Amino acid sequence: MPRYCIVCCCLIGWISLYFAFCYLNGQRGKEWNCRLVTLTHGILIVCLTAYISFIDGPWPLTHAGTENTPLQILALVVSLGYFLFDFGWCICVRTEGPVMLAHHTMSIAGILLALGLGKSAVETCAVIFGSEITNPLLQARWFLRQVGRYDSLWGDAVDLLFILLFALVRVGVGGMMLYCELTSPRPSLIMKGGGLAMYTLAWVFMVDIAKFACKKSRTKYKRWHEMCKLVEVNGHTGKTE
Repeated sequence: MPRYCIVCCCLIGWISLYFAFCYLNGQRGKEWNCRLVTLTHGILIVCLTAYISFIDGPWPLTHAGTENTPLQILALVVSLGYFLFDFGWCICVRTEGPVMLAHHTMSIAGILLALGLGKSAVETCAVIFGSEITNPLLQARWFLRQVGRYDSLWGDAVDLLFILLFALVRVGVGGMMLYCELTSPRPSLIMKGGGLAMYTLAWVFMVDIAKFACKKSRTKYKRWHEMCKLVEVNGHTGKTE
């Protein structure tokens, strides 16, 4: 079967899953069901690309630019179908800003390049793994907000784990991956440029995340400080009485 037919089948599969969620969760809004699709893709593709990168091989830090394997191609095709679905959904519903649309555009372009060139799928799968490993936490954060459980220990735990994973994997390990990509003679120049663009975008996200972390920390400290003052005042009043 031609590769574009497989991509179309994957796209139809993600669309069908979205409508299945809409049917099963009729009381929920469109974004709820779309994020369920996103969560499903995130868990599936993280497991698949983790197996490819850490077990099936080859090792992406030493074999960047090598020829694609059938399993790598499968992961790229599945992910391409999802990104086409989500990009179209974001355009139609207009829920995402330019940065997220740029991320989806780069992801689609990078996957198409790896499939078209017949090589560099190994590092492309590694990039997808790094990009999607924080995605389930991002969706969990949104779902917690919707059910009114975000301002709890669960919300704090999800935020902390998300920030740590993003900084460690997408910025830290991502920087190592980019260095290996740029210094290896095998990857094409356009793939190296794409890797640099994706890493730059990761830093744009990192800056926003750092601002969010600082703002949330200040808010938490302010609440804790006010609570301590309130306890102190109540204790002083009780002694007076």
